[in-house]
Amino acid sequence: MKTKKSALGRGLSAILESPDTDITSRDISGSYVAGAIATIPLEKIEANPFQPRNKFEQESLEELAASIKTQGIIQPVTVRKLGYDKYQLISGERRFRASKIAGLKTIPTFIRVANDQQMLEMALIENIHRENLNSLDVGISYQRLIEECNITIDELSDRIGKNRTTVSNFIRLLKLPPAIQISLRDNKISMGHARAIINIEDENIQLTILKEILEKQLSVRQVEKRVKEINKTGETKPTKKILLPEKYLKAKKELMDQLDSKVEIRKDNKGKGSIVIHFKSENEFEKIVKTLGS
Repeated sequence: MKTKKSALGRGLSAILESPDTDITSRDISGSYVAGAIATIPLEKIEANPFQPRNKFEQESLEELAASIKTQGIIQPVTVRKLGYDKYQLISGERRFRASKIAGLKTIPTFIRVANDQQMLEMALIENIHRENLNSLDVGISYQRLIEECNITIDELSDRIGKNRTTVSNFIRLLKLPPAIQISLRDNKISMGHARAIINIEDENIQLTILKEILEKQLSVRQVEKRVKEINKTGETKPTKKILLPEKYLKAKKELMDQLDSKVEIRKDNKGKGSIVIHFKSENEFEKIVKTLGS
C-alpha cells in the first residue's frame, strides 16, 4: 500500500537536521517547507556580512531590548541555512542585536534554504489569501515579500491583485508600538482602530488611545473622531524641551573637555535622566573607557 505523501513535504525537522539543506546544495528546495518557523539559539546565527546598515543607535536598541523583555518578539527574524546547525541572518538585524542585549538565548526565525525564492514567494502569497489571517500577519507577509523577494510595492500589488494603497496600509501597521501590534494580533482591536491610531505621531498618545479603546470599547468611528480632535488641538506636538539647570550644563562641559567627545545630558521633569557619550571609532571608545576608569 502506498503511503500518502505529506502536503508539507519533508517538513521543518528535515530543514533543521538534514545536511542536504546546506546553502551550497544543488536545487534542494522543491520538497521543503518554505518560510518554516523555528526557535534557534542566537549563537548559531551569524550576522549578514552584506548588511547595508552598519550604524544602529544604542539607545534605540536598548529601548527595543526592554520591549522584547516584556512583550517578546512579535515578528521573527529571517535566516538562511548555511549548513547543519549553522545559519546566517537575512533580515531583522535590530531584533537580533536587541535580543542579545535582552539576554535571550534563542530567537524565533523564518528559515530559508537554497534556491527557494520562487517557492517562498508562492507560499507567502498563498498565506496572504487565507481567510483567518489577521491584518498584522498580512502586513508581515507583505513586508517579507518586498524584502526577501526583492520586489517593489507596485510589483507586489500586481502579483496579489490589491491596489498600492491597500498594501501600504498593511505594511504601515508594522510601525506601530509593540503593545498595539499585540492587541491587533490578538484581535483586541481591529485594523480600522490601528489605521486611525497610526495617524498620530506621538507614541505615548497612541498608547493612551489604545487604553481608551480597550477600557471603553470604542468603535472605529469614535477613535477616528478622537484622533481628529487630537490633531486639531495639537496634542501631538512635541512636549516643550526641559531646560537643564546650570550645574548640569557645567557638568556636561567638563565631561566633554575631559573625554574630548560629544556628551548629551537628558532630564525629565521628575528628575530622571541619562548621560549619553558619543564615540566615532573603536579607539575612541577604548580611550573614553580608560579615561572614565582612571
